[in-house]
Order: sequence, then structure tokens, then C-alpha cells
Amino acid sequence: MRFEDPTYLYLLILVPLMVVAHYIFNIIQSRRMRRFGEAKAIRQLINASSSSIRLRREIKFWLLAAALTCIIFMLARPQLLGAAQQRTDNRQGIEMMVCLDVSNSMLAEDVAPSRMDKCKMMLEDLIDEFGNNKIGLIVFAGDAFIQLPLTADYVSAKMFLNNINPGMIQTQGTDIARAIDISSHSFSKLDGIGRGIVIITDGEDHEGGAVEAAKAARKHGMKTYVLGVGSTKGAPIPMGGSYLTDEKGETVITRLNEAMCKEVANAGGGKYIHVDNTNIAQHRLSQAMSSLARQDIETSVYTERSEQFQAFALMALIFLIIEICIQERRVILRRLHLFNPKTALVLLLLLSSTTVIAQNDRAFNRRGNRDFRSGKYDKAEVNYRKSLEKNESNPQATYNLGNALLYQNKDSLAMVQYNKALQVETDPKRQAQIYHNIGVICQRQKDFGQAIEAYKQSLRRNPSDDETRYNLVLCQKQLKDDKNNQNQNNKDKNKNDQNKDNNKDQNNYQNKDKNKDQNKDDNKDKNQNKDNQQQNNNQQPKQELSKENAEQLLNAAMQQEKATQDKMKAVRGSNRRLQKNW
Repeated sequence: MRFEDPTYLYLLILVPLMVVAHYIFNIIQSRRMRRFGEAKAIRQLINASSSSIRLRREIKFWLLAAALTCIIFMLARPQLLGAAQQRTDNRQGIEMMVCLDVSNSMLAEDVAPSRMDKCKMMLEDLIDEFGNNKIGLIVFAGDAFIQLPLTADYVSAKMFLNNINPGMIQTQGTDIARAIDISSHSFSKLDGIGRGIVIITDGEDHEGGAVEAAKAARKHGMKTYVLGVGSTKGAPIPMGGSYLTDEKGETVITRLNEAMCKEVANAGGGKYIHVDNTNIAQHRLSQAMSSLARQDIETSVYTERSEQFQAFALMALIFLIIEICIQERRVILRRLHLFNPKTALVLLLLLSSTTVIAQNDRAFNRRGNRDFRSGKYDKAEVNYRKSLEKNESNPQATYNLGNALLYQNKDSLAMVQYNKALQVETDPKRQAQIYHNIGVICQRQKDFGQAIEAYKQSLRRNPSDDETRYNLVLCQKQLKDDKNNQNQNNKDKNKNDQNKDNNKDQNNYQNKDKNKDQNKDDNKDKNQNKDNQQQNNNQQPKQELSKENAEQLLNAAMQQEKATQDKMKAVRGSNRRLQKNW
């Protein structure tokens, strides 16, 4: 036996105080009776039924004390350990087994904050969007085992997910085939329901056999989706304040094996999705899973402890009824005080306690607040979600859930909760705080326009908030700086484009000159070829002469030579005369 809200047990101190007050009242009453005379004479004057009246008063008092004790125990909500309750729900959805790689390479920080943390955050967001589907968790490295069987209890799924860390499996590696094989045997026996296996890994140190396992699962109607985490450039693996090194002392660089991931996804009939610092992978996976067939699923939800407050409420009600029926006089109808002050007070307590039990969302909200103040934001989120399961219109739980998500950097989910809180919250100051937090999220995502609008809405409801006013001015300055940077970038871009055009024109001009020179060289080569051709034609061998023709040509040449010498002699003589005459 345990108590869910043991704080109410402090009210038990009222019971001994009530007993002490009762006996003090009896003593005071006896002293007052002695003032009238001796005790024997007074007893003779009083009706003989006075003893029975005192007995009835004692019984009524102790009945009220017992009823008050039962009400206090009921408020503390007693629970019986080990007696689990089962609730069956009928839902329409799919079944999905998530296989998460927990090898040391998942500690790499090429995806912020790390590959492992990014996957866990993405899965938490995916679980929140699941609706009526069933999910199971499998962790694997060099080996694989089931972390959470197939279930629709998303709160438990998130608890198990938060406890996953690379130290769970000592054998290092990436045995995807083993994970697929375990997943294929973890689904239910329902016919016609869509089944998906989601492998989240970096694919490094692949053990082999994954393609064959994916093909085998596909034959049994299960599609395999692979989410590749990390970058192909690689990153070091943080280990104990430094980075993991190999036997030679060199830093180990882990890289995403994207080719293997695509091959496994194609073999399993699913889809490969790359996981980066955005939320695109989550949306793509949701779209891919939406194509699977949906069927009615009978879900059994178990609770760890069974509530026992009903028994104490029933006992309190019985004690009150008996107390009302017992009268201090024999004539019951004439002195029937069904609504005397004491009974009315106890009935009011009973009604209020029943209301508290019916609306135990406040208890979850209080526990969530304690976890939030302690910095346990994940546990606070679980309690806030349990509170909203009991009462969806609880504005405090809705707003607090948004804060818990905000402190876990789940901006998109926090924004959804804040928008829901605005729909149910009526207090202007609380609305101002909600708009302020929305502005913080938009400012964190560098959406300064939306942040400015949110801060303005907050100041309209609470003009005295200096922090919001400061953030508003800061966002306006950042928005102005972004516009100036954008304009400067556009100018630089236009300048670069103009320089590219000038370089292009200059290159064209140079190409034209080059072509012109080349044409000149070609023409020169053509002319040279022509001259060479003519020279070759001139250098063609003459035809061979006969002996008679050769003698005739020789005689003609001798006569021409003789005539030439005679002319030269005549010219020399005339020149000498001219010189003499001069």
C-alpha cells in the first residue's frame, strides 16, 4: 500500500485534536452541572434516559471521527502495489518497430547536438504525432534486443526512449540484420494491418546480411525504412573529454554509409531518408508511414497501481449515514437533523474530495511542477501529459507542457502547446506570458517578423513587462540588420554577376582576336602552301633532250656568248672616251 498524495495525511492531526476537544467539552459540561447542586440529586431530577442520550452522543462523535479519518485517507489516494489494472481500447492504426543504433559512432556531433540525441528528439516528436498507432523500440549495435515491446502507451515509450544510451550494448558494430530479424518477429498476428520497420543508424561497421533480412521482411508484408544519421564527411567520436583513437593513436573519424542505407531501404521496399539538423526527416517519415494500411487495433493499457480510495469513500459515507440516523431522542421524525452543521460540513468534505479524485489532473500538474523546478524537464513533460489526459482543457497543464518542451529545445511541439493554451487561457497576464514564449521561439529560429508580432501581442496584455519590451527592440534591430545584410548581399551578387559578364565579354573578345590571328595564320599557311606548291611545280624535272638538240643548243649558246663579249668591248671603249673628254 502506498499513497499518491501523502501530503493530505498531515490532516490526521485533526482527529486527536477533535477527541481532546470532545473530552474537554464533557468536563466543562460536568462542572456546569455541579453548579446546580449535588450530583445524586441532579441525576434523580434528570430523566432516566439521560444515560442512553450520553451513549448516543459518544457513538455519534466517534462515527464523525471515523468518517473524517476515512475522508483524509481518501484524499491521500491509497494505491495497492502489484495489482495492475487492464483497460482495453479499440483503435485504428498501424504497427511500427523502431530500431535505434546505439553504437559509439552515434555520439558524433556532425548533427547537433549529437547523432544519438537528435534521433531521440526526432522519435519523441514522432511519437507525439502517432495518434492511434502502436510502436515498439529495439536497440542494436553489435547485438540487438527489445527495449520496449509493441504498445500504444506513448508515455511509457518516451520514458524508455529517454533511458537509451550507447553503453547499453557492450558489443560494438552495426548488426542491422539482427535488428530487422527481431523486429519481424515482434509484430502482432493481425491480418491486413500495415507494418513498418524503421532503422535509424549511421551504417558504419556494417556486419552484413542486412539486405537479405530486409528482403525477407518484405516478403512477409513488412516495409523497411532507413534513416541515415550524420554526414558523409565524417566527424570524431567524443569519449571522456577527448576523441576516440585507434591503435595507432590517430583520431577515429566516423562517416555515414549512405550507399548501404539506400541499398537496405530499396531491398525492404521502403524509403531512405537522410537526417540532418532540420525536421525534414520526421515529416518525410510521417508521410511515408501514412501510406501503410490501417486496421482496428485492440489495445490493452496497464496501470502500475490500482486506486483504493473508493473503499475509504464508501466507509466514510456509511459512517455518515449511521450518524445521521442515530438521534439523541427517541422521537426520530421530530428531531431528524439531516442537515445539521456537522453533517453538512462532512458531506461538503466528501463532495470536495470526490471532485479532487475525479480531477486528479491537478495532482499530475503539481508533480510536473516539482520535476520542472528540479530541472527534470522530461519527467515534467510526462506528468503534464498525464494531466492533459485527465483534463484536456486544463490551461495550466497545457502551458506548463509547452514550457517543458521549450526547455528541451522541442520548439515545434512547444509552439503547438502554446497555441492550444491561448485557446483555453482567459487571464490576460498569462496570455502575455504565452505570447512572450512564442516570441522567444521565433527569435531562436531567427524568424524576427513573427517574434516582433508575438512580443507586441504580449505587451498589449501586459505593458509593464520590460523584458518583453527589450526583446521587441532587439528583434527590430536584428530584422533591420538582416535586411541591410540582404541588400548588401544582393549588391555583391549583382556586382559579381556584372564582373562575370565583363569577364565573359573579355573572353569573347580575346577569343575573337585569337580566331582572327588564327585565321591570319591559316591564310599565311595557305599562301605558303601555295608558294610551296608553285615552287614544287617549278622544280619539276625537265624532259630528257636528244644528242642533236643538245649540240644545237650548245652552238647557239656559244654564238650568243661571243656576241655578248663583242658588245662588252665596245662599251668599255666608249667609257674611256667619255672619261677622257671630261
